[in-house]
Amino acid sequence: MITRDELIAIGHYNKPHGVAGEISATLDVDVDVLRALSCLVSEIDGIFVPFFVNALRPKTADSVLMTIDGITSELEVARLVNNDIYALKREFLQESEDADADGYPLDYFIGFDLQDADGTLIGKIVDVNEQTENAIFIVNRGSNDEVMVPASDDLIVEFDLDKKVMVMDLPQGLLDLNE
Repeated sequence: MITRDELIAIGHYNKPHGVAGEISATLDVDVDVLRALSCLVSEIDGIFVPFFVNALRPKTADSVLMTIDGITSELEVARLVNNDIYALKREFLQESEDADADGYPLDYFIGFDLQDADGTLIGKIVDVNEQTENAIFIVNRGSNDEVMVPASDDLIVEFDLDKKVMVMDLPQGLLDLNE
């Protein structure tokens, strides 16, 4: 049985496309990562169910059209509409391990400790604001003190998935802007 802690959210299903069981989906990951996964998982009636992708084609920069094994009608595909899409964490991390932060949805880093390149602990990433043109990590520095840090690949030096630590090379004075 698949449990929630074995999964990582990678997108969501949108609406049926046509009448032959094809569905539109918005993704937080690269299509190449999606193609390498053995299955996608969605919660149906409180149970995490694996689905096997038969065909996949890009629609826009962040969405695809896909057909799923065993789903051949608009009625069958309707059960997936607005459901989240998950990947098995172990597979996703294997496919993304050599990727930069672009290979991971930004909310994957929530809970990571954020360090400056000099080793100074800045705080813990507690949220991601993607409502702006440039995504921002919300970092808790303790005692209700939060700072905003650009979630830019250009600033990320490295991250350790096991230790849940991200190291960023932040411009001097950036943290002072939050005061």
